[in-house]
This record gives sequence, structure tokens and C-alpha cells, in this order.
Amino acid sequence: MFRLRSTLAAAACVGLIVATATAAQAAANTPMAIWEMNEGVGALTMIDSSGNGLHGNIGNEVLTGEVTGGETAYRFTRLAPNTPPAHPEHIIRVPDNSRLDPGTRDFAVTIRYRTTASFGNMIQKGQSGAQGGYFKFQNPKGVVQCMFRGSAGQNGVSTGRALNDGQWHTIRCERTATSVAMWIDGVFHTRKSGATGNISNTWPLTIGGKHNCDQIEVTCDYFAGLFARVQLDAT
Repeated sequence: MFRLRSTLAAAACVGLIVATATAAQAAANTPMAIWEMNEGVGALTMIDSSGNGLHGNIGNEVLTGEVTGGETAYRFTRLAPNTPPAHPEHIIRVPDNSRLDPGTRDFAVTIRYRTTASFGNMIQKGQSGAQGGYFKFQNPKGVVQCMFRGSAGQNGVSTGRALNDGQWHTIRCERTATSVAMWIDGVFHTRKSGATGNISNTWPLTIGGKHNCDQIEVTCDYFAGLFARVQLDAT
């Protein structure tokens, strides 16, 4: 009986420690932007509910107010990859703001999405060659990759397996001074060491594809699927 009580006490102690650590981590997050993507049909503005006023401009090819799998979301219809012409109305743009840049701080990007496609850029601020660096999520062969490139170099991680199964998934990537880490559906997945340094550019943040592209010299890499939430946090 004593041994059983000791075991139960130890388990309770571990549970308390884990719960306390989780609560402390959550409390340490400072939301920069929260886009719940629950606006109705025909919405043209993506509302930031963080209180920071970082609202986005929704292209008129993005279908809002889509209810699927019990969630309200935005739908990005499929476009043939790397085929002209460009479709600038296929994406969402959030005007440049310093809160959207990781800078040198610890920074996390979380997306909730659903797709059966095997390509497409999901979210990014800046793109290859952008002065000041950039970050992005992309979906090659259904494998989600997140990458940060800054003054000290580039670092990124991936899901390691395809998640284009038509189910809802939540991916969180956190950049620190020394690493990039990923969580899949609330479960820690992987961490890769490597510094990226300062990331701060003057580009808009885009969801659903690239801001600067023509489908000839620069492909737009349009995403196909649904988004239900995006959140940026300083951590």
C-alpha cells in the first residue's frame, strides 16, 4: 500500500510539473497577430483578434465562410502549378509591420490547415533574395516545411511525412536564437540547432502564395486547401 501511494504521489508530482511548465510556456507567449479566419462569405478583410490591428486584405479568389469538418475556414482553390498567368487575388496580404518580423527575438508561427494537395507556399513574409531575410511554410509533396533565413544563416525543419490527408492539422514552428523546432497537432516533433540571426524585412506577410511572382521567371507556388487559423507569437 505504501509503495502504491508513493507511486501515485510521484505520478501526481510529475503531472503537476508538466502542467506547470505548459502553463508557463503559454503565459510566456505574446501574441503579435491572431487570424481566426471565421469571417462570413464574401469577406474582404481578415480580422486580427490580437488587438494589434494587423488586419489582412483577402483576395477575391479566396473563398471565405467555408464550413467544413466542423470549422469555419478560408478555401484556396487549386490552380495549376507554375502555369501563367499570375493570380494576385488568390492570396491574402497583411501590410508590413515590425510585429510580423521575428527580428532577433524568439518567435513562433502556428497554422491550422487542411489539404489534399502536394504543393504550395502556405505562409511567408519575404521570399528568396529579400533584403532582411524571410520566413515561410511550404507544402512540397504534402510534407510541411518551415524555414527561417536571417543575418546569421538559414535553418528549418519538416514534418518528415506527408500530411495532405484531407484532415485538419495544426503545425507550430518556433525560432529561437539557436534552433528551430516544430510541433504537430500539439505534440513536439523535432528541433534542429542553428542560428538564423535577425529577420526583418519590408514585405507584406502573405498567405496562400508569393507576393512577388509572375509564373514565368518567378513561380507563385499557390496553395490549395483550407486555412482555419494563423497565429504569430513572440515567445
